[in-house]
Amino acid sequence: MDARSVAHKRLGRLRNLMDERGYDAVVVRNVADIRWLTDAARVVDDECAHTMVVTPERAWLHTDSRYFGSFATAMQDQSAIAVDMESVSHPTWIAQRILEAKARVVAVEDTLTLGFYQKLNNAIDELSVGCLFARMHADVCAMRMVKDEREIAHLRRAQQITDEAFAHICTFIRRGMSELAIRAELEGYMLSHGAHALSFDSIVASGPNGANPHARPSEREVGEGDLVVIDFGAVYADYHADMTRTVCVGVPGDEQRRVYDVVREAHEAAAQAASPGMAGKDLHGIAARVITDAGYGDCFQHGLGHGVGIEIHERPVEGPRSADSMPVGSVFTIEPGIYLPGKFGIRLEDCGVMREGGFEPFASSTHELVSVG
Repeated sequence: MDARSVAHKRLGRLRNLMDERGYDAVVVRNVADIRWLTDAARVVDDECAHTMVVTPERAWLHTDSRYFGSFATAMQDQSAIAVDMESVSHPTWIAQRILEAKARVVAVEDTLTLGFYQKLNNAIDELSVGCLFARMHADVCAMRMVKDEREIAHLRRAQQITDEAFAHICTFIRRGMSELAIRAELEGYMLSHGAHALSFDSIVASGPNGANPHARPSEREVGEGDLVVIDFGAVYADYHADMTRTVCVGVPGDEQRRVYDVVREAHEAAAQAASPGMAGKDLHGIAARVITDAGYGDCFQHGLGHGVGIEIHERPVEGPRSADSMPVGSVFTIEPGIYLPGKFGIRLEDCGVMREGGFEPFASSTHELVSVG
């Protein structure tokens, strides 16, 4: 399916929502939503330099000279979306499109900054345009939650690179290496073996540092008996992988082995129980119950997982209070952990897709506790 066909289909889903809600136009500023609606791969970055306006009949994209050529190439010059780089501010450009479309009810995303929203109102006033702004609550993000097969193929490729990087780093780690040196090798391997980018700053946390779930790699050198938590992922065609493995430098101790087995049991119990439509809080509860029953309930304080796609954190969310459900086609992580302050931490994470028959992980890396060094 080419970019034009994908854009038509995705815009069609947005227009169906517009029809249900009575919107005459929708303003899209969220970068990930724009990436999804345009299907323009490897063009957008973290800079909020683009705006879309969508009506029942037309769709426009406003960008600047830094991105215009890349959008034109990625969208094959045949897109369902008209792209321009007119030298006006985004609020002024939006107001012009609203005037052109004679839109009266205009929906804006709730991720707009207050400053941008004020500038948009000023631009509307300057053109004497009469319209009512309605607020959308992450509606495009909710559409992105269900992936098509091409998106899933991108996610699988990102995971394949990530799995290969894990196999490599297990042969690389040696006693006396710093966490920073291990991270540099891990990330360099991904970028030189097919990754278009990194999903996030990789976590390499050894010994007591591993008890901090989002520890930053340091100069600490790994030593005999250390557990090392490695949380990382490759990006392919703007789609993210996310995987965590915990390895042991040398031979694990009895407590380390016991805690690892609890985390693995919690992960695999949740993965096996996951089913279409299941509430995120219920899936979290399955893993949490295993950990609590083993006596480590106070050592697992974060949510079980999150959606993954164009963004590293998307819907659905699996946490103790999450009302999200996991529909068929949703992609999410399962990542229970136990963290013992001053001693060590253990996390085991796979990303996968919800199928009719349950959770299908993308990762091929073993769940066994791997000894390295």
